[in-house]
Amino acid sequence: MPVLPDQHVINQIISGHYADPFSLLGMHDVATGLEVRALLPDADQVWVIDTQKQRRVAELRRYDDRGFFVAQIPRRKKHFRYQLEVRWGEVVHIIDDPYRFGTLLQELDIWLLAEGTHLRPYEKLGSHPMTLDDVDGVSFAVWAPNAARISVVGEFNFWDGRRHPMRRRRENGIWELFIPAVREGQLYKYEIIDCHGQTSLRADPYAFEAQMRPDTASLVRKLPEKVDYSPARKKANALNAPVSVYEVHLGSWRRHADNNFWLSYGELAQQLVSYVKWMGFTHIELMPINEHPFDGSWGYQPLGMYAPTRRYGSPDEFKAFVDAAHQAGLNVILDWVPGHFPSDAYGLVQFDGTALYEYADPREGYHQDWNTLIYNYGRHEVRNYLAGNGFYWIERYGIDGLRVDAVASMIYRDYSRKAGEWIPNYYGGRENLEAIAFLRYTNQTIGRELGGAVTLAEESTDYPGVTMPPEANGLGFHYKWNMGWMNDSLSYMQLDPVHRKYHHNLMTFGVLYAYSENFILPLSHDEVVHGKGSLLDKMPGDTWQKFANLRAYYGFMWAHPGKKLLFMGGEFAQGREWDFNASLDWHLLDEANGWHSGVQHLVRDLNHCYQQQSALYELDYHPRGFEWLVVDDHENSIFAFARRDDHGNELIVVSNFTPVPRYGYRIGVGRPGRYHEVLNTDAHFYRGSNVGNVGDVYTDAQPCHQREHSISLVIPPLATIYLRREDC
Repeated sequence: MPVLPDQHVINQIISGHYADPFSLLGMHDVATGLEVRALLPDADQVWVIDTQKQRRVAELRRYDDRGFFVAQIPRRKKHFRYQLEVRWGEVVHIIDDPYRFGTLLQELDIWLLAEGTHLRPYEKLGSHPMTLDDVDGVSFAVWAPNAARISVVGEFNFWDGRRHPMRRRRENGIWELFIPAVREGQLYKYEIIDCHGQTSLRADPYAFEAQMRPDTASLVRKLPEKVDYSPARKKANALNAPVSVYEVHLGSWRRHADNNFWLSYGELAQQLVSYVKWMGFTHIELMPINEHPFDGSWGYQPLGMYAPTRRYGSPDEFKAFVDAAHQAGLNVILDWVPGHFPSDAYGLVQFDGTALYEYADPREGYHQDWNTLIYNYGRHEVRNYLAGNGFYWIERYGIDGLRVDAVASMIYRDYSRKAGEWIPNYYGGRENLEAIAFLRYTNQTIGRELGGAVTLAEESTDYPGVTMPPEANGLGFHYKWNMGWMNDSLSYMQLDPVHRKYHHNLMTFGVLYAYSENFILPLSHDEVVHGKGSLLDKMPGDTWQKFANLRAYYGFMWAHPGKKLLFMGGEFAQGREWDFNASLDWHLLDEANGWHSGVQHLVRDLNHCYQQQSALYELDYHPRGFEWLVVDDHENSIFAFARRDDHGNELIVVSNFTPVPRYGYRIGVGRPGRYHEVLNTDAHFYRGSNVGNVGDVYTDAQPCHQREHSISLVIPPLATIYLRREDC
């Protein structure tokens, strides 16, 4: 007689509630030999086949009419490779039994995953096509320590949770299963019975591809091949390199005119990449392309952290887009959101019936501003999930930098909370020590293991040492967005020129702290949404003055210490604020007045001038690279400064933020010689009034501004000019 558990256990596995399927299913030792057990609902007949000998060795008896089969194989003590020949009606299939395979995770992986220091957890968790014991199939693994039972369900098993329950690894709460014959591209989910007995279908947190919304299943995909990091890409990210970033939302940069549908990754590889290269930018920054359920979140509420969104194509097509950018000499930055996630039922919320990925207490785990959940950075596995994701995008897709969103919301427990709505840390402070440790670990390991890739912080407070190394008590980012400069300078530019003399310090204050961090000057999407209007719309005055103000501002920004970032549409002065659901207003470039094309030509020339003049970028983060020449002319709203490189090359920058041209304006300079006007934002080519210095200006031995030599300039109205010192 077969040696079987009692009927209660059989009832549990048939109903899909048995947590230890390997103890019951598969091949087992019994007193009289071997016994094979299988759960095959609706099967009519089942045989055990010796794979090596290719012959039947025993017929499985239907022990329970609901599909539980058992066969005893007497006189055989040694386990052997076997298959099951199954007849469903008139159809016969030979299948490999998932329950004849051993454990999948190795001891070292189990240790590192539990410790939270596995650099590449995505190589072990999720779904992976593989060959095991000469059998092709897919391994599945998911972390859910408090679940009562987890099954893999998909189009390969009729989405039936009874057919493929997983093995629980008690060492670290990971559930695993190798399923033969599953193919790449097939849909799957995890059917989870949580610790409260509730059943839910969940997408794979480590899925490499997901269905197009509103569908939510994961797809089996091979792990993308690693991308080599070229010396040129490393050099382009360096602190002494020119960095000019074009920030893009792929779904609204340009759309098909006939149906307003998105461009594909392939179309973007041709159109966007060539445009960004032509415009002279050095980097493309993508607003999050991680899979996300809601278009209106712009990708900032992701659930598929490891899956490029299907909105624009497949993962392979996204990878080809990144490669096209690299081929064009452009680096790619990805906006990355490890701060929060939405509460969609198929995602991470209460994943195993407990607050697994999120903090349990809403005072820690709920974002009031965004109606989202905050990752629990105190859990090793959660930190590992997120840090590994950063590795994944850099190593597997060739992403050159991660711009980390909303860092302030991560590192402060009282972010956007009133008194009593937050929980202090262990020491009674407001800092989220676990989030800080996570950021330090991620930045440090990316810097150590993936040399050349950079991380950039959108951090809106004055938290000290954002770009200092962790060993110096910093967060370890390579760059920080300079939100203070952006707010001050835009506040100044929105003033009527007659009032600017009273707020002169708004344009000078940024230099006082410009060297406290490695700053990027951002004019991002956040400045052109939610009723804020476009950059052009912020400028005061009539049409001529609006465009002149914007051109002068861009000239000032491109010369100011710090790398540059401009959101799409700003480069041609789009008149309305950004709408994620429509294309940019490219038709503006066809208008006969040329206002918009003039701004576009200016931004293009600024980018090329910026790359050509090493004085504008080489010493961005060293005070030797900057000197005020005129800092106190409040009455005329004029600013003048020198930028220098490591070899003494010098560029003088002068901005006039009034509509009054200044003739014979004298500025003291440190070195005598000839100065050539290399850029003038008031040039006719940019649709300005064409006031300027007509080429070269020579110094006079006339003291001015505490300097022995000076130059007399014509400073155009509402304009910025660049003058390069030339060897005579």
